[in-house]
Amino acid sequence: MSRIHEALKKAAEERAVQKSHPKVNPPLDVSTDIRRRYPVENGEIPLELRALRTEERSMPFSLEELAEGCLHPKWEPDGRFDVFRYRGTAKIAAEKFRTLRSHLYQLAGIKPLKTLLVTSSVAAEGKTFVAANLGRCFAQQPNRRVLLIDGDLRAPRLHSGFGAPPNPGLADYLCGNIDECSVIQRAKNEDLFLIPSGSENSNPSELLSNGRIQRLLNLVAPAFDWVLIDSPPALPVHDASILADLCDGVLFVVKAGSTDHQLAEKAVSDFRKKNLLGIVLNGVDKSESYGDYHSEYGADSGPQAD
Repeated sequence: MSRIHEALKKAAEERAVQKSHPKVNPPLDVSTDIRRRYPVENGEIPLELRALRTEERSMPFSLEELAEGCLHPKWEPDGRFDVFRYRGTAKIAAEKFRTLRSHLYQLAGIKPLKTLLVTSSVAAEGKTFVAANLGRCFAQQPNRRVLLIDGDLRAPRLHSGFGAPPNPGLADYLCGNIDECSVIQRAKNEDLFLIPSGSENSNPSELLSNGRIQRLLNLVAPAFDWVLIDSPPALPVHDASILADLCDGVLFVVKAGSTDHQLAEKAVSDFRKKNLLGIVLNGVDKSESYGDYHSEYGADSGPQAD
């Protein structure tokens, strides 16, 4: 009993000391510490510090979280690259994209299909044009959320057609400098989201191979109905092959009257074991497509059986 009495007495004495000498500097939580060390402007934590917030996150984001936390810069789209804004021959091109969309929904009814890679054999075949307008086409449907990612860290162009800022973006995230929400931009009054390429980097292949893009897709892709990645051309560099391994399917773009047959065949063969969905024929001349549309616009065919 004496030992019990002594333990109770000691505990009481310790409580009395704590009351008479309270801690002046209690431990700070992370958010408080960030706000004390760095000025917060307009109620926002600086972008370069947001990476601290989600470094340990494992659960995917909801669309509401992404919509609230993403950036909302003013976009100034270039109408020449949007077949859904132009009239005349572009209306036919818009219909071709709707046909391509229908083909993809048919495939999605057979196999899981959400994340698509859009690539080509060499540059200037229209892959970025196809990725952008296919994304617009999906987003035009009610309650369809679409994320476009510029995976071409060498010669990015996806942001240009939307008139969107190129930074911050994918490269910044892959370097670990920023969090998931802070690389995403959202179109005004649309369910179309964009991750631009981000800051220039001298080692794109190493960035794409460091595992962080898989983490990005794991955390944000579940919030969307479709995720489209515009990649570099397949033959000059290995980036497209790296990205293809992360996607449910690959769309390969060739340009009518321009793409070298042997180069295209070589590039396509590398994707036959990487869920190649089919070929999108871009730039078909009006006389070659039954008078449908001018060569400046559109994709002539949807995915074909491989």
